[in-house]
Parts: sequence; structure tokens; C-alpha cells
Amino acid sequence: MAAVLPQPYLEAKGLSVSSLNSDTLHDLLERDSQVEVRKRVEAPVRMSALAAGNVSLGSLTVADMTREYAEALSRQLPQVYIERDRLLTYTDVSLMPRRETRRQLILPAGAESSFTFLVVDTDGTPMPNATVLVNGYLWPAQGLTGPDGRATVTLNGETPESIASVQVKPVGGHWSRILDRPALKEDGDNLVVLKKLSDTLPGFPDKQAFGWGQQAMQLHRLPPNFRGAGAKIAIIDSGVDVGHPDLAGRVSTGIDLSDRKETGWTVDTVHHGSHCAGIITGADTGRGVVGFAVEAEVHVCKIFPGGRLSDLIEALDYCIDKEIDVINLSLGTKEFSPLVAAKFEEARSAGVACIVAAGNDSGPVNFPGNMPTVLAVAAIGKTDAFPAGSTHADQIRPPQALDGYFSPAFTCFGPEVDVCAPGVAILSAIPSNEYAAWDGTSMAAPHVSGLAALIVAHHGDFQGEYADRDARRVDRLFDIIKSSCTPLQLGDPNRTGAGLPDAIRALAPALTGVAAHSPLDQLTQEMLAAGLLTTTPPISFQQTPGGTSMAALTRLYEEMVAAGLIGQY
Repeated sequence: MAAVLPQPYLEAKGLSVSSLNSDTLHDLLERDSQVEVRKRVEAPVRMSALAAGNVSLGSLTVADMTREYAEALSRQLPQVYIERDRLLTYTDVSLMPRRETRRQLILPAGAESSFTFLVVDTDGTPMPNATVLVNGYLWPAQGLTGPDGRATVTLNGETPESIASVQVKPVGGHWSRILDRPALKEDGDNLVVLKKLSDTLPGFPDKQAFGWGQQAMQLHRLPPNFRGAGAKIAIIDSGVDVGHPDLAGRVSTGIDLSDRKETGWTVDTVHHGSHCAGIITGADTGRGVVGFAVEAEVHVCKIFPGGRLSDLIEALDYCIDKEIDVINLSLGTKEFSPLVAAKFEEARSAGVACIVAAGNDSGPVNFPGNMPTVLAVAAIGKTDAFPAGSTHADQIRPPQALDGYFSPAFTCFGPEVDVCAPGVAILSAIPSNEYAAWDGTSMAAPHVSGLAALIVAHHGDFQGEYADRDARRVDRLFDIIKSSCTPLQLGDPNRTGAGLPDAIRALAPALTGVAAHSPLDQLTQEMLAAGLLTTTPPISFQQTPGGTSMAALTRLYEEMVAAGLIGQY
């Protein structure tokens, strides 16, 4: 990517060079025999930015050239900045080889083992297109089941005794499975039975399931009219399957920056964008799943598969022009990009709040989540949210909170993490008309993006003092989210940031005088508004007939005792 540096930047660096604009740069590169121009990313001139004195990133030219020639061009034209147009990655967790602490095995030289797996559900129905990953002593190998539910996986240098684990991930409709130290046979089928989602969620998907993450963030305690109407949210991802029952009619418009087709954004071959969309805005139809902001205006910017930094810049420009309030970015890369960082700053200055997944490689927070201009979201899990023996259980790491929360092994961490959100065994929509439970900070970020849309729509600050589209608006939104959090003691504050956002606390000013679901909700709202409570009572999966959980009542009692409002009995 090549761009002309803004004049104020050149002056600040003391560079006295001849003026050059984006058109001239593009023409120079078009005529250069050592350069092959791929595309131009136009940057519209925004009068609001000029009036505010903000410097915006100009148009980019994306071209192929050698690294040596790029360095030579940079020396020849110091007013031009050139960087690599890197690939972006999704931030969900696919099946990955496990790091095993194994006893030393002496394996026969040239050993080769083949294993056939038959994957079926609890009714005995074969499961096609399931991924089977076999972790051996030396190397992993994987296969995909055919129409008969069978997959054969061959490993070199392995024996049945050296296989550490087998992981099986279905396309959808079922829970994943992990087998530790399995007793495999080379002759005949190795049977793997997958539980259906409905085995643990009775009646699903005909009966609507409310996500454990939404309950953890107190979404179920909001009045039914808090649905995000008036907020505009964008999902920069792999597109959205608008034919899915939970997504039909939920996405108003979009743009395809991957295949450049007019309606290409309505096709999601990767499934990732649809899963994120279901968390944010899944339709409340009484079946399937339901999202946070079911009445928000949702836009889709499709950049995957094959998404690069230049596509991200183009998508951010779209969001600025459409005056999007909140962008969900479940994506990242290990390398910092100054050009993309400049575009994020431009988005913030235009009042666009960017909420970014922290990353899934168990290391430092990925870019762009490590920038101060965005809200970075790490993942947490809960031990009772998935069945034993599923691959979700493989992500549990100590310590665990008393209520079962844990920081999963995959989540990125560091001082850049702002908040954490549910990101293990998150149930949502995927093509075609299916549902899947996935792990990843990709799943955590949409929880916070959905809450952010509710805050923009219903918190009075954004119809009053912070109505103007500027950086103050974004900073205020992030402050509300972070100040609503319940801190989690999971061993390292860099894994959880301010903690888990709470919808009731974030929207407390808007809840004053609003009819509550129950006497407990009404009392909680009044005490929050008066500043008498610092946390909201937790939910329980076991509800009393009146809708109020005994765990919630107990927690409220303990809060009131601690605050000195009542005596202990």
C-alpha cells in the first residue's frame, strides 16, 4: 500500500519536499515498469473533518513490487509511505494441535498408521463434513468426513499408542468432542458420537435459547423495549447469510469488498460473519437464538475470505460515510499498520466506535486491538456452559472463579485488554439455517458490540451532551462500558481488563422509572440509580416460578448487608 504523507506530518518531521498528491502518485506507479497496480482505495474528502481541523488519510494505491524496490521508492520519494498489504485473520478458534507433555516413546523407524473414524450423532445418523484432528507424538493430521460420516487419517511416525488426542468439530447442530489418549484401532471404524445441541438444550432450535453470555451480561434483565432501535452497527467480516431464519430482515445493507459483487455481502461461505451477526442482532422470533440489539440498523462489510489491510481501510471508510455508531471487528494480525491506525483514528474522530477482538494465539493482543483508539475484548468461559468431553472443556485453565468463570487458554492478553466477554461455547447462527457453538475472542467482541449499540440507542448521553459525532462520543461510550464492568479475579488482570460488562449497570440512567421484569429488578434499578449498589445480582439457570433466582436474591441481600443498609440475620 502506498500513500502520500499529509503535509502537517512532513512539516513536523522537518522535511522540505515538493508537493505530491494521491492522483500523481497513482499515475507514477501506473507508469512504472517495476510496479503492477492492483487497485486504488479512494478516500472521500469529508467536509466535517476539514471543519474540525482533522487530517484524514488520503487515497491509497495497492500494487505489487519487490521489497527492495519499495525501499528504493521510499528513499526517492520521502513524502510517500509504503507498507505491506498484509492478510488479516479471523479470531475464532478452529481445531488446533495440542501441546502435550508426553513420556518419551521409542517409535519404530518409518512407522505409519491409518485410522478410520465413523462420526455419528446420538441417533446414529452419520455426520458429513466434520473435521477430525488427530494429535500424534510427532505431528498432527486431519481429515474431513464424507457423506457416510467416515474419515481416514494417516500419520507418519506414529503408532496407536502414540496418539495423544482426537478432536472432532462438526459443521453445526452438534457439540464438538475431544478424546484424550484414545484406544484407537487400525482395522475397522473408530466410533465417535457427537451430542446434538438439543441434547443439552431441549427443544432447540424450535425453542429459542438465550445465550449464557447474554445472561452473564444481564441482557435478560433489560425491559423488552430496550432493543437498539436507532443505533447503527456494522460487522466487518465474511458477509452474512440473510436467508437464515435468525438473520432474515435483520441486515439492511452492505458492501462486498471480497468478490466485488453487488449482493456478495449476503453470502457467507466462511460462516464467521453470520455467527457474529447472530450474537449481535439475531431475531427475537421465539426460536433459534436472539441477539443483543434486535432492532438496530445493521450493515455488513464483507472482506473475507482473503481480507487484507487495504480492504479493512476501505470498509472503515464505508462506515465513516454511513455514520455507523459501532463497528464489530472480530479480526486481526500480528503486525502493526500505520496506515490502518491512521484510518482508525479518523473513524474515532468521526464518532465511530470500533470494538475489536483481542486475538486467539495465547500471546500479546493482536493489531488493531492493541491500539488506544479501539476497545479490545478478551474472552472468558463458564464451566457449566458446555458438556463434558467437548473441545470447549479443553480451553479451561486455572484459576476458576467460584461461579465457574475462567480465562480460556486461547485468549490473547496484555495491558491493552479493556474488557472481557463470553467467548467459549457461544451458540449462534451459521449458514444454511444451522447453529453452532464456537470459541474465540471473535465471539466475545460481538457481545460487547451488541451492548454498545444498546447504550447508543437508549442512554440519554447520546441524545444529549454526546450526540455530536466526534471522538468525545466514542470515549464516553467506552467509559460507560468499562465502568459497568464486574471485575473478575482470574489470576491476571491483563486477561480480563476492567472485567465483564453489565447491561443493567451500563443503562442504569435510562432505566429510572422504567417498568421492571420483577420486584428484584425494580429494587436493583432503584439502588443502582441511587449509587447504593456496586454490582448487580448474578443470574442462575434455575429460576423460581416468579422469575427471580434465589442466587440473585442472595447476592442482593449480601450487597445490602455489606453496604450497611440492613442488618445481618
